[in-house]
Amino acid sequence: MMLTSEFLLCSGMRRCVLKCMRHPLWNGTQSGTVRPIQTVIQYSTVSGCKKMHNPTLTRRLNHGSVRRITSDNPSSFRTSDTMEVLGHCYPIDDYTTVTSKILSKVGKNLHSQKYHPLWLIKERIKEHFYKQYIGRFGNPRFSVYDDLCPVVTTQQNFDSLLIPLDHPSRKKGDNYYLNRTHMLRAHTSAHQWDLIHSGLDAFLAVGDVYRRDEIDRSHYPVFHQMEGVCLFSNHELFAGVENKDSCQLFEQGFRTATKQESHTLEAVKLVEYHLKNTLSKLMAHLFGDEIEIRWVNCYFPFTHPSFEMEIKFQGEWMEVLGCGVMEQALVNSAGAHDKIGWAFGLGLERLAMILYGIPDIRLFWSENELFLKQFHVSDINQKVQFKTFSKYPALTNDISFWLPREGYSENDFYDLVRNIGGDLVEQVSLVDQFTHPKKQKISHCYRITYRHMERTLTQMEINTLHKNIEKSAVEELGVEGRF
Repeated sequence: MMLTSEFLLCSGMRRCVLKCMRHPLWNGTQSGTVRPIQTVIQYSTVSGCKKMHNPTLTRRLNHGSVRRITSDNPSSFRTSDTMEVLGHCYPIDDYTTVTSKILSKVGKNLHSQKYHPLWLIKERIKEHFYKQYIGRFGNPRFSVYDDLCPVVTTQQNFDSLLIPLDHPSRKKGDNYYLNRTHMLRAHTSAHQWDLIHSGLDAFLAVGDVYRRDEIDRSHYPVFHQMEGVCLFSNHELFAGVENKDSCQLFEQGFRTATKQESHTLEAVKLVEYHLKNTLSKLMAHLFGDEIEIRWVNCYFPFTHPSFEMEIKFQGEWMEVLGCGVMEQALVNSAGAHDKIGWAFGLGLERLAMILYGIPDIRLFWSENELFLKQFHVSDINQKVQFKTFSKYPALTNDISFWLPREGYSENDFYDLVRNIGGDLVEQVSLVDQFTHPKKQKISHCYRITYRHMERTLTQMEINTLHKNIEKSAVEELGVEGRF
């Protein structure tokens, strides 16, 4: 599931859906399941990527579509009719939205670079789960998968999670499609079905995810999520309950606001309690015991009931993750018919920006030692407060154009700006909309803010860059310039 900080459509529904996808809801661990773990395969039939294994528990999975990245810095590129990503070629079609700028980010794996702030967050959460939750044989109950291939099928990203064909989160304008059947995952939940199907009952999954979105200091087309899943058998869930022999996970009932039709109320309440208790302990571990938490009811296609967790930070409530009781249809389809469970998803950038005081999401991609050396700590739980090493002035230019009669998408424009301006672009804001009273043509005016993270930009170089954006907008988006 990917319930994290910024999943995300047009109004409240768009925000809920997008949250749902950025909600890094779900990632892997082993919990002593009684279902068999499949053995190893040599290569994925879909991507050609190498087999995956769990370095902690030295166990291997074979589920065809869960695959390991073969290189930390693979070459990925596109030609006129094909795209190569992580050593595998994909045909380009009318659904292709991946740009060369996005391809350059694939395989960077910031969450696996030692002493990177995203690595620190990941390691702190891993350590917490390893220490807090021990399986029946003394091993960590949760296994962790942080090297799963970011190229997935649309079936993995949507269908396996019960996301309807007409759901707005599938929109071409919101995702990075390689073609109609393959895409860069929009959430780590894309691996959830495969991991459960392979026999896992408790896991964390961590990875880079990709979404076409607005441009500002808290949004970036590549971000990182972690999601967790935990399944319970009848015996496990009711182990500490009196009269446990009379308790059941399932019934033939009705769906209500608080439960699914196949779940008993007592089972749902125990799962919900376990979920909220687990996540409350995690936040206390990260932020301290004094952290204030509240729960907000919400909607995700793959959980019911569903919740968002908010924490009080600097006097304001801030959403940090999404979670819920897993839809039983999803669990059943993955082969765990006798289990009930929960899932959560969180965004690593969101947590790191709060914990370390990082003001701009672009900094996570900086290779400047003045940034990176601040996170070289002797203990992963050591407090770190980011210190701004310089603040270079911003330059702003406006761009106005008439929209074509049909086919225009704001995310297409944002993507074009990112592809040309890269990380020099700090923010793009729609500052004016105008409809011609006679011609009924619509005009948009955007303000583009440019700022280099490590030096002062000149107006001349920004003017050149801005001219390229104007030219490309006309040629690629079919707009009529008002330059």
